Amino acid sequence: MLRSLLLHLDDHPSAPARVDAAIRLARRFDAHLVGLSAVGRIPTSLGFGTGSLLGPALDGLREAARHRAQAFAAQCRAAGLVSVETVLAATDAREALVSHAHCSDLVLLSQATDGDERALVEEVVLQSARPTLIWPHSGAPATLGERVLVGWNDSPESARALTDALPLLCRAQQVVVMQCDTPLDATPTEPARQRLEALRRWLMWHGVEAEVRLEASPIDVGHELLCRAADLGADLLVMGAWGRPRWAERVLGGATRTLLNGMTLPVLMSH
Repeated sequence: MLRSLLLHLDDHPSAPARVDAAIRLARRFDAHLVGLSAVGRIPTSLGFGTGSLLGPALDGLREAARHRAQAFAAQCRAAGLVSVETVLAATDAREALVSHAHCSDLVLLSQATDGDERALVEEVVLQSARPTLIWPHSGAPATLGERVLVGWNDSPESARALTDALPLLCRAQQVVVMQCDTPLDATPTEPARQRLEALRRWLMWHGVEAEVRLEASPIDVGHELLCRAADLGADLLVMGAWGRPRWAERVLGGATRTLLNGMTLPVLMSH
């Protein structure tokens, strides 16, 4: 079950939609919702300036963090959510989120729009002991977890993501698990089909009726998953993150990188 949700509060344009989604998710699972607003660190450019600039800069960061927390609490009250908590963290957002995630079931972030945000998302997904639900900055569906596409490659990361997503999968109307092999002329093997059938049975034992698919594609796995999610009308994609070293994905490309950059629906990732 999802009993405690950790929501990152920031000034991202999609923040109101993410807060609304978190409220709906908390209500759906009768879960406690924690909004974390990090003060952060003073920009490096000011760190080498005169001391007279540091005090006002830090005061501004603290005031912005308090404002985010107050806006979150007000939105929760307006929605009638009762079990709510706000946390003002004096540390960097990445450090605070990873630490507080240890006492949460799910972390909610927004898709990155710049380098700093991308570093935050990557660090939380990699270092957090909990799954991360990443909200797209545009085009997000009105529902969450009704039609779910699971990207599967039989790796430890994909197995963990599938397990982490079970509370959502058990309540979904439709679940499709897809293993996508490239290139197009790749021939799906019988052992792979047998593994997918075993996975389907495992999900059935947990109360999830899923359809499993083993397919070949002319395009890379990340873009194929996005295309199939659109075809399915999915409102959630579940996948393991960084099945190979992160530096290799940056150099060679990879499904995780593709999804983080081009997601059009919420993505639950686990590493």
